[in-house]
Amino acid sequence: MLLEFSIAPMDKGAAVGPYVARALDIVDRSGIPYRLNPMGTVLEGTWDEVMGVVRHCLEDLERDCERISITMKLDHRKGKTGALRSKVEDMERLLGRRLRT
Repeated sequence: MLLEFSIAPMDKGAAVGPYVARALDIVDRSGIPYRLNPMGTVLEGTWDEVMGVVRHCLEDLERDCERISITMKLDHRKGKTGALRSKVEDMERLLGRRLRT
């Protein structure tokens, strides 16, 4: 399963970088495969793994944030693994060139 998510407090003004960095630290320490992009983070794993990471991020921000926004998008394909890399490789193969990722 691929899960793309973004998380940020809604009650801390425009500069939420330190809070996003805390969530990314949790993602990085989780040990599950991920890719950071400018608008969010894509995780790859089982339902319990990816949702567990999102839950830990929420629990961490709840310590000092009153309102938190989480946006998620899921792609589940039974029996499929390695999609974090293979989806990009498929597009590069179809286009015949490397893409910026």
